[in-house]
Amino acid sequence: MQSIDVLSFGMGNIGSLERPVMLVGLEGWFDVASAATAAVNAFTSANHAVVVGSIDPDPFYDFTQQRPHVTIDDGVREFVWPTNDFVLQRSGIAGPNGKLQRDVVGLIGVEPHFNWRTYIDAIITVAVAMGCEAVVTVGASAEAIPHTRTPPVTGSTATPDLASRLGLSQPSYQGITGVAGVLNAELEARNIPSISLRVGIPHYLMNAEHPLAVSALARHLSHVLDVPTTTDLGEQVDNWREVHDEIIAHDDQLRMYVRMLEAEFDRRAEAQIPTADDLGDQFESFLRDQRDDT
Repeated sequence: MQSIDVLSFGMGNIGSLERPVMLVGLEGWFDVASAATAAVNAFTSANHAVVVGSIDPDPFYDFTQQRPHVTIDDGVREFVWPTNDFVLQRSGIAGPNGKLQRDVVGLIGVEPHFNWRTYIDAIITVAVAMGCEAVVTVGASAEAIPHTRTPPVTGSTATPDLASRLGLSQPSYQGITGVAGVLNAELEARNIPSISLRVGIPHYLMNAEHPLAVSALARHLSHVLDVPTTTDLGEQVDNWREVHDEIIAHDDQLRMYVRMLEAEFDRRAEAQIPTADDLGDQFESFLRDQRDDT
C-alpha cells in the first residue's frame, strides 16, 4: 500500500511558504493527559488556519478499540471517525527583526493500530510536499514530578549537527515505543531534520488535565520556532492547580509523597534542554545553513 492511496490533499494554490516546519502530536501512548496534542493545537487553531490534507482512517484503526462517534444535528445523523488532518497556519506577521515568522504545518491525529509504515510514509509525503525544513514531534509522558512545579521540557534529535548546536541528546531509549519514535527514526534515515520534544506529567494525576504542562511545552515551541501561540492558559493553570491541590489535600500519604517529589525536584539538576531563546537561535541557524547548502 502506497502513501498516496491513503492521503487526500486539498492544498490548491497556496503559494510559497515561509520556512515551514511540521509539528506532530498524536493521541495515544505518547500523549498523557492530552498535553502534547493541546500544545500543537495552540499553533494551528487560529481562524485563518486551513486543512490542507488528511489521512484516510480506514486502513489504520481497529474500530472496536477506537470507536467512531455518532452525532445528530437537526435530525441528521453523522458519524465522526478518527481524524488525522494536516493544518496549515500561515503567519504573515513580521517578527522583531522584520523577517516574516515561519509557517507551521500541524498534524493532530490518533496513533494508529495498524500499518505504521504506511502511516509514517503518509506523514513524510506531506512534509516533503509542503517543503517543511524540519519535523518536530511533541509528546507527554508520565513522570515522577510534583504538580507544584513547572514540568521540565526535554528533547532529543538523531540529527548530529542539531544535537551539537542545540545541546540535545541523541536518542538512547530502549523499550516499547510509539509511532512518534518510529517516525523520528525514519526521518533520520531519509536525512530529514527532526526533533522530539516532550513534557512530564505527574504520574499520580495522569487522569487530570495539566494546562501547566501544555503551557511549558507551547512556550518552548514558540521560542524555538519563533512563532506565537494562539492560546492563553493562565486561567486554566490557576483553576487546575486548585483542583490538583484539593485532590492531594484529602490523601495524607499522597501529600507526603508530593513533598518528597518537591524536595527531589528542587535538589537535583534536571536534564533539561537549553533555554528556549538559545534553542530558537540555534535552530534557525541550523535551518538557514541547510537552505544555503541546498
